[in-house]
Amino acid sequence: MKTSWRSASIVASAVAVLALTTACGQEKADGTGSQNVGATVPAGGYGADAGGGYNTGAGGAQDGQADGADAAGQSAEGGGKLAVSANAELGEVLTDSAGRTLYRFDQDTAEPPKTNCAGDCATAWPPVLSDDAAAGEGVDPALLGEVTRPDGTKQLTVGGWPAYRYAKDAQPGDTNGQGVGGTWYALAPDGKKAKLTDLPGLSTREDPKLGEIVVDGNGMTVYRFMKDEAWPKPVSACVGACLEKWPVVEPVAANDTKGVQKKGLMSFTRPDGAKQQTVNCWPIYTFAGDKAPGDTNGQGVGGTWYAVSPEGKPIGAPKE
Repeated sequence: MKTSWRSASIVASAVAVLALTTACGQEKADGTGSQNVGATVPAGGYGADAGGGYNTGAGGAQDGQADGADAAGQSAEGGGKLAVSANAELGEVLTDSAGRTLYRFDQDTAEPPKTNCAGDCATAWPPVLSDDAAAGEGVDPALLGEVTRPDGTKQLTVGGWPAYRYAKDAQPGDTNGQGVGGTWYALAPDGKKAKLTDLPGLSTREDPKLGEIVVDGNGMTVYRFMKDEAWPKPVSACVGACLEKWPVVEPVAANDTKGVQKKGLMSFTRPDGAKQQTVNCWPIYTFAGDKAPGDTNGQGVGGTWYAVSPEGKPIGAPKE
C-alpha cells in the first residue's frame, strides 16, 4: 500500500453531533433492558431477495448468499486506481480500476477499522485488498487506509470503512448490492453510504398509517427499541444477533437534520466501540426487513420495536 497514506486509525474523522446541556432521559424506558430481537422478519427474509447476500457475522452462516456460480468469478484482489463514477440513482459511487462498484458493510466499524465479513460472507462480498490501491481523480488519498483481516491479508479502507465488491455485480457499473439486507451500501468517495436521495442524515416524512415519522439519509424508517434506556445516558439493549435485524443509525451532525427535535440529538459509544445516533437521547435503528424507502415492516415487531416521532417517542407503543 502507498506509504503516503495515513493510518486508518487516524484518518477516520469523528462525526460532529450536537451534545446538548439538557440531561438525557426525560422519559422512562419500560422493560428490564434485556435483549429481545422481536418476532421473525416478514416473509422473504431480510437478505434473501434478488440481491442476496446477508451476513450474520464473521465466519457465520449467510442468508441469500451468492451461489457458487455467481461468486466463482470474483475473489479478494486489489482495487487498482480507484475512480468516481456517476450513477443515475446513487450519485457519486466509488469504483475500482475495472469500474466495479465498491461497497461497505454496516456491521463493520470505522473507528477503529474492523471487518466482520469473513467465511461465506467474504465469498459473496469479496474484500478489496489494499496492496495496489491508489487514489484516482476525485478520490482523497488521505481517506485511504487498510485493516488486517482475520486471515492476515490487508483490506482497503475508505474513511475507515473496509471496502468490498459484490459477487452478483456482473458488469462494471452494476449496483446490485445496494441496500442488500439493509446493511450493504455502495461507497461514496468520502467513505459514506451512497444515497438514493438527497435527504439529510435524519429527516421526517408523513406516513399514511403512522403519521410523521423519522427517516435516515436513505429514506429508510427509523425505529426505537423499548428495552433501551436514555437516562442517565443512552444504553442499547440490542446486541449480537439483534444487530443483524436492527442495524444502528450512525452519528449524524445536528446541521444535517430536518424536522427532528434538536433536544437530546446526540450520539453515544456502544460497548463494541461503534457509535450510534439518538433522538431525544433514545438509540435509533433501521430494520433489515425494510427493503425500500417507505417500508415500515419493523413497526410493532415483537411488541418492542416502533417507528420514531420527531420528538423521539415510539409511535403506537403502549403508553410508557
